Amino acid sequence: MQRSDFIIRKIFFALTTLAVVIVFNFLLFRILPGDPIKLIIHSPRMTREAQEKVRAQFGLDKPVWFDQERLEQGDIVGAFDTQFVAYLNQLRQGNLGVSFASRRDVAELLQERVWRTVVLLALGEVLAVGIGIALGLLAAWRRGSRMDNSILLWGLFTWSMPTFFFGIILIMLTRGHFPVGGMVTPGLKPEDGWAYWSDVGRHLVLPTLTMAILYISEYMIVMRSSVVEVLSEDYILTAKAKGLSTFKIMKDHALKNAMLPMVTIIALTLGYTVGGAIQVETVFSWPGIGRLMFEAVGKRDYPVLQGTFLLLAVSVILANLLADLLYTVLDPRVKAD
Repeated sequence: MQRSDFIIRKIFFALTTLAVVIVFNFLLFRILPGDPIKLIIHSPRMTREAQEKVRAQFGLDKPVWFDQERLEQGDIVGAFDTQFVAYLNQLRQGNLGVSFASRRDVAELLQERVWRTVVLLALGEVLAVGIGIALGLLAAWRRGSRMDNSILLWGLFTWSMPTFFFGIILIMLTRGHFPVGGMVTPGLKPEDGWAYWSDVGRHLVLPTLTMAILYISEYMIVMRSSVVEVLSEDYILTAKAKGLSTFKIMKDHALKNAMLPMVTIIALTLGYTVGGAIQVETVFSWPGIGRLMFEAVGKRDYPVLQGTFLLLAVSVILANLLADLLYTVLDPRVKAD
């Protein structure tokens, strides 16, 4: 198979997955129990007519999929004047809707918070990948030693712990040394320069460590297994017979081939990382996308839930597509499958 055909096939699969996600995204939050209108309306004295006007304002008076009654009357266009079609039209125009709770554009809310989650995820992933690969190489190099057993034991212990539980433990251990909630100390503004950003950095320490430590163990275990497998190959024995040093064998021969499973696991883990970010942001009150989604669930805020879920799903799809394309660079044999 040619490289161009491989790329086209992977892009087609990504677009198909995105279409399924869009339908699932619309359906998922409408099967939640509860009426969002009752959460929007805070006055118990509002009449039924006024409630129906609010319902119509947000398009919740329309059928979800199609209007059976209009379809039987032959009004095909009117039969598909539904919430789902309106949702698709909004997406086509780049409009994610208006929040039920805050009455603000969902795109504006996401734009305001997305960079905070990106910073948290990026710092946590960089630390996890870097340290995880280094520890995996070290454990494979010293396979069977006390160091290898200690690294494996620590990795399995941290990997088994729930994200929120580990965050709570860090809060208990570091109370008084680092901020345990929010993004910045009240009163500080970006105009304050270094004082503001250094305070944001201090607030980032605990959530970043929580994200990193939990995923270091996963990357470390996968890297160790991959390197141990590679070290048993014939070309590694040939390299040793040539008198190459252990460092050179690891760097020039073992690392590149062992990175193939790592590319896959890093891309696949992004989905779990996003889920972990929701828990971390909730525990540490970090005002990012995860915290926004957590708050929207309690308010039955469909547009916000749909917008955040779609953004996170697209991120995971793009990460997997990038991993597939990167595979062709690391291993040219992949495109021939």
